[in-house]
Amino acid sequence: MTGRFGLGTAPLGIYPDQVDARQAQRCLERAEELGIRYFDTAPFYGAGLAEERLGAFLAGRDDLTVSTKVGRTVVDGSTTVFDFGRDAILRQFDESLRRLGRDRIDMVYLHDPDDHWAAAIDEAWPVLAELRASGAVGAVGAGMNQAPMLHRFVRETDMDVILLANRYTLLQQYEADELFAACAERGVRVVLGAVLNGGILATGAVPGAHFLYRPPPPEVIDRVARIEAVGHRHGVPLIAAALQFAAAHPAAASVLLGPKSAGELEQNLAAAAHPIPAAFWAELRGLGLVGADRPLPA
Repeated sequence: MTGRFGLGTAPLGIYPDQVDARQAQRCLERAEELGIRYFDTAPFYGAGLAEERLGAFLAGRDDLTVSTKVGRTVVDGSTTVFDFGRDAILRQFDESLRRLGRDRIDMVYLHDPDDHWAAAIDEAWPVLAELRASGAVGAVGAGMNQAPMLHRFVRETDMDVILLANRYTLLQQYEADELFAACAERGVRVVLGAVLNGGILATGAVPGAHFLYRPPPPEVIDRVARIEAVGHRHGVPLIAAALQFAAAHPAAASVLLGPKSAGELEQNLAAAAHPIPAAFWAELRGLGLVGADRPLPA
């Protein structure tokens, strides 16, 4: 896993009505052209479609880092199924190998085991450890939208990596501190996902904006609007501040972007490189919009 940013393929599978095969292929190609070397996927994304599209792109390639997930799948096109039993994990892993066209996978995460701790720790985790020991998987971990259970996984297993989504962002700055400290202590790598909080840190406080995939509450709309106002004064787009804030945390080995197209990817990476003056961050801190102890971009 190399580079500041990786590519999350969820939109390439979940939105086939918006992203056709050609558009998905071009997005993946452009990511590589722009230096991205880490690609994350999951069987859940479009009932295997994201894995299939990534697999077509990867054909004959072994120089890129790939992660997928187990435990959460889609059946009959729309029904979400959680199954962290041993047989299910092995079956899902074999299906992912087939769709990705690989004989090993660099990283595999348990996918959102929030309500399935017992099965995940007692059945699924030993399977991932066995796959790692056999060489079929390079690194194993868990990916979730919450910090407390990830913290528990880090404390109670020897996992290598976690994927934390939606819990370290410009709007949610403190929920992961204990988790990050545990990861640093135990040498666990951290991948951050959904650092735009489901969209509002890209679109701004506009009608139809989403926070955590739902309409935002008034206090979130107000906070985003206040950050945007500071950005306007300093010439800093909201998305630039959001991406660079997340990537600046020393725990973050990689930050996943989730574009639907090559054009969106280019916009994301341009925002990630947009110059941000120190005065912008100083004003946010002065207004209490960024914590005084939060790591900031150099």
